[in-house]
Amino acid sequence: MAVDGPGAAGPGALAGEVADRLPMLGRAAVVVPAEGFYRPASLRLEHGRTDPDARYTDWLDTGALAREVLGPVGPGGSGEYLPALWDLARDRSARLPRRPAAAGGVLLVPGSLLQGVGLAFDVVVHLRMAPAARARRTPPEQAWELPAFDRYDDEVDPVALADAVVLADHPDRPALVLQGRFG
Repeated sequence: MAVDGPGAAGPGALAGEVADRLPMLGRAAVVVPAEGFYRPASLRLEHGRTDPDARYTDWLDTGALAREVLGPVGPGGSGEYLPALWDLARDRSARLPRRPAAAGGVLLVPGSLLQGVGLAFDVVVHLRMAPAARARRTPPEQAWELPAFDRYDDEVDPVALADAVVLADHPDRPALVLQGRFG
């Protein structure tokens, strides 16, 4: 399951809350943040540290995420996934061992800009923020990313692709909108 949304919407926090509650419902859960599959800084930041087009297209290594996580836990996979490929703080390989996925468990992948790039998720929850809310809630040092999210909204239309949408303009009043097979 992907939990897709800008950082200001808190996709990691939502994925963590869901993962914490699933065992009470008899389902094991694991969270594998998409950030663990960002490319090395030499590739990610090739066009500068604040290039919104590079943020949109060059940061996430979709091939690695599919190969090391989604494929292994999907149908016919080995059942062992890599929790992270790259350590962003040290800008080097994370060097983590593979971990077994629990049979019948739920894998949650929180991150930004996850739809429309060919990743095989069974379910996608998109945390939708209006551009004005994104601008208000994004820390000033990350405001350079905002054009990437505007482009994502325009080119991918993540709301239309998602299975469920959480309106996240107001963190104290999220609203769930079910779509597609759930709506």
